[in-house]
Amino acid sequence: MLNYIWAGLIIISISFALGHDIHDEWNNSYNNGAPLQIPFSQTDNQTLINLHLSNTAIPAYWKDEQHLQLIIPDHNKLPESWLATQRLNAKTRELQVDIKSIDLKNQSLTLTLPEVHWVKIQAITQAAFDMSKFAVTLAIGLAGIMALWLGLMRITEKSGLIFYFVKVFHPLLRWLFPDIPKNHPALGSISLNLTANVLGLGNAATPLGIKAMQQLQTLNHNKEQASNSMCMFLALNTSSVQLLPPVTLIAIMGTQVSEFIIPIILATTASTISAVIAAKTFARWNK
Repeated sequence: MLNYIWAGLIIISISFALGHDIHDEWNNSYNNGAPLQIPFSQTDNQTLINLHLSNTAIPAYWKDEQHLQLIIPDHNKLPESWLATQRLNAKTRELQVDIKSIDLKNQSLTLTLPEVHWVKIQAITQAAFDMSKFAVTLAIGLAGIMALWLGLMRITEKSGLIFYFVKVFHPLLRWLFPDIPKNHPALGSISLNLTANVLGLGNAATPLGIKAMQQLQTLNHNKEQASNSMCMFLALNTSSVQLLPPVTLIAIMGTQVSEFIIPIILATTASTISAVIAAKTFARWNK
């Protein structure tokens, strides 16, 4: 079913982008081939001028001495049609325009913009390539993390350390997961996963969570439907209490993340309580 939903979303997005591009082509929204008369003013620098667009002075410089082409650096005050043309030059974000004529007396010039076609379709195509690259990078990085933490988990199983975690959290785990037999390995995986989430180690919690789900599936009598324990574990994993900020947030914000520790703890505590109540309620209705 999920595959059909994704396929539908892809078809809708492509159809919307294609319709938008056809509308732009029909109305020539980007002024392809149309001469534009723009006022300008000279500066002390002979190679630099100011274009006056919508009461805004936009700096630009001549590309050559013959004044046949003008380079407009990246500027967020440009008209939308100009910005779309500028975005096509992803490297320098510069807009290069052709000069048709210059009226020094009236301080105006006539120019034409580079032609722009099928902007939305190109954006979707570029986004598909970017996300494909990101997915491969994420998968390779996650494979290393999973190998490390699954190896450490195997060591804890062989050394018996995992059973100490189970004993510490046993009363709580028995209430949350009454369907799991006593001393089952899934309890250890769940304990380590929840501990990693509480400490903000999201990457470390991922392989542990996958391992716990695999072990819970072995206890599931209906392989086509998630068990109550699996639903409870997913709810806890998604809404886990955060005593420490996530590592990703610390990497982005640095020391400023300390201002959000109390709100993070309160918010995640409320979300965890809500998740447990919801999972318990639906589990009772399921029975």
